Amino acid sequence: MSATLTAPVPSTPSARPTSASQGKKTSTGWGDWIFENLTLIFALSILAIAAAIAWQLFKNSALARHAFGWSFLTKQIWDPVAEDFGALPFIFGTLVSSALALMIAIPLGVGVAIFLSELAPRRISDACAFLIELLAAIPSVVYGLIGIFVLVPVMRTHVQPFLIKTLGFLPFFRGPAYGVGMLTAAVVLAIMIVPFIVSISREIFLSVPAPLKEAAMALGATHWEVVRLAVLPYSRSGIAGAVFLALGRALGETMAVTMVIGNVPRIAASLLAPGYTMAAVLANEFTEATSDLYVHTLIEIGLVLFVITILANAIGRLILYKMAPDAEAH
Repeated sequence: MSATLTAPVPSTPSARPTSASQGKKTSTGWGDWIFENLTLIFALSILAIAAAIAWQLFKNSALARHAFGWSFLTKQIWDPVAEDFGALPFIFGTLVSSALALMIAIPLGVGVAIFLSELAPRRISDACAFLIELLAAIPSVVYGLIGIFVLVPVMRTHVQPFLIKTLGFLPFFRGPAYGVGMLTAAVVLAIMIVPFIVSISREIFLSVPAPLKEAAMALGATHWEVVRLAVLPYSRSGIAGAVFLALGRALGETMAVTMVIGNVPRIAASLLAPGYTMAAVLANEFTEATSDLYVHTLIEIGLVLFVITILANAIGRLILYKMAPDAEAH
């Protein structure tokens, strides 16, 4: 004699809604709807502001675009008297000074962050981190004044003559020692963006799970090997984010660079030669523009700077997106 056991079929929650759940949905529905739509408006407002800025720059640079076309990006002439303009020297100066600043700031900033997070006592680390964050709040014009009265004389009397004497066989270190120039601007920019890299990288290093480092030590890794094999791979995406945030600051920096770069619209292979950036030419010449074409040309330079900044941030987001799975895997 056998009996067949049939398991009861559970009913789904959606099949028999209770009056309690209906009352809860009714009481909270308006609050959720307001919250979702309000935050959506906030998010869309950022896009609207960016689109409005781009449209104003595009609309108010129409004369320059019609007069010069795409050749505006490749010409090296800047002659306000003849109203013949080209943006290539400014694009070159902006990209080169920012790249040099990153080359100086990345190893310095990451090294300081490793020391503060892995080696320094916590009390000293917190005090230094506070001072570093204060450096990020110093106005750029103050950095420019320090660059003029401190850095430029040092570069003119010591650093640039040394580079000319030892590395003068390279085209990057030829020419007279002016003090001002592309390298000086890069040093000032590096000092300005180091606090961003240090602050963000330190927080990323402190967030590395302790078991990950302890496992490396249990396998016999030295302190340096723990940092190299565990901390840095885990923190790659965070460091990349800090670098691109610093790059955005370097691309748009105006006053400090204007005061030390020399402001000469010319492309030179030597890093000791004076240069010019897009932000600097806008600060120097916008109030002196005497014709509509001159004004529209400067606005088009602002549009080019806006596009370069957007592209740099987009590339940064793409790199972070590609690196995120690797970081999570660690």
